[in-house]
Amino acid sequence: MSEQGRRRPSKPYRRPQKDPVRALAFEALRAVDERDAYANLVLPPLLKKAREKDGFDARDAALATELVYGTLRRQGTYDAIVAACVDRPLREVDPPVLDVLALGAHQLLGTRIPTHAAVSASVELARVVLGDGRAKFVNAVLRRVAQHDLDGWLEKVAPPYDEDPEDHLAVVHAHPRWIVSALWDALGGGRAGIEDLLEADNERPEVTLVARPGRATPDELLDVLDEGSGQPGRWSPYAVRLPEGGEPGALDAVREGRAGVQDEGSQLVAIALADAPLDGPDTRWLDGCAGPGGKAALLAALAARRGAALLAAEKQPHRARLVQRALAGNPGPYEVITADGTRPPWRPGSFDRVLVDVPCSGLGALRRRPEARWRRRPEDLDGFAPLQRALLAEALKAVRVGGVVGYATCSPHLAETRAVVDDVLKGRGGAQDVQAEWIDARPLMPGVPALGEGPDVQLWPHLHGTDAMYLALLRRTA
Repeated sequence: MSEQGRRRPSKPYRRPQKDPVRALAFEALRAVDERDAYANLVLPPLLKKAREKDGFDARDAALATELVYGTLRRQGTYDAIVAACVDRPLREVDPPVLDVLALGAHQLLGTRIPTHAAVSASVELARVVLGDGRAKFVNAVLRRVAQHDLDGWLEKVAPPYDEDPEDHLAVVHAHPRWIVSALWDALGGGRAGIEDLLEADNERPEVTLVARPGRATPDELLDVLDEGSGQPGRWSPYAVRLPEGGEPGALDAVREGRAGVQDEGSQLVAIALADAPLDGPDTRWLDGCAGPGGKAALLAALAARRGAALLAAEKQPHRARLVQRALAGNPGPYEVITADGTRPPWRPGSFDRVLVDVPCSGLGALRRRPEARWRRRPEDLDGFAPLQRALLAEALKAVRVGGVVGYATCSPHLAETRAVVDDVLKGRGGAQDVQAEWIDARPLMPGVPALGEGPDVQLWPHLHGTDAMYLALLRRTA
């Protein structure tokens, strides 16, 4: 028989089959990588389009969401594992290929999807979005990844804790080393506390609503949710926790602006400022960094109950429009303006209460924006530092003598919290002609445990189930 006669017939070419769920997840990851987009902004419109075009149901949406967020949260860990399975540095692997590999690694190591299904689905995705050649590479790498479970891989790729604690935690819990170090410094304590915090950062946060006082009540929100599916907030009297997969937009109160989505830590910050003891008039309140409007809406509702008026200022016009939308329908007087809090248009001493929730690194919201941990750099804090000090200094000038200022950040990094307040109080932040004293913020969060030694407050995901919000309350004395 001739050589040609012995040759096995080749398999007919099979057109790759598109999996809409995994294709959507890949598209979202590419947007995050290529455009520096945030998954929480990219994913909803993609899911909406998929419902209309591909007939996505709730299970499809849930799987796509898990693939996107799970892959982003564990990206550093998966990169370390994939690096052990390829014969070249990761920087030499094309980013789209890395995204498919990370999606596959998450299905293999972070979900209950069977191994054969995770590999075959990932290879099929690679055929669709990368081509047959690179799909073979994806197949080979993922088969190596599938040889161990997550714990087995961590034993291989993470350095021992005793030799390098920070690098061990960085690989095991998928945080950059510098963030592990910064969080550990802010938290203090031993290994258990930091591991609990890092684990909490990798959990999917529940959705929390705020019933805006005078416009809605928690009982109203609970009544319209399926029986037993919603729960009262842990700490805020206005909070309601939605069940997993709950759709806030399905509630009339949310669509009408009488309630909104707001982390309970954010609610506590606004409530504490509103409840801080005050001598003299209490009629004019200021939110000096109001975008996107969650705290401003709660403050406006609280102010209205006392006959006070809120001025909400936001530097960015598009964010000012979000604030205007959040405050629409508030029963009390309010005004939204586009203004820079470091060069304010208001006169000094104009307000009784002032909140500045300053721009920051966002390290306190890594549960909600998992890609931020890989995007931020230590030098970013140097860029925020002058702005944070200037905003707090101007806030102290804006409040009258005897009035109260709340300085808040969604970051526990010491360079963005206590260091900023200490500098401004010592006259190093541009408020040399203003004097102020600390107010103990802890009694203004009644029932909330583990608030530290004070007088400021740091909330934590693993201790309070909130974002890692920081609050310092200051009273102007001269």
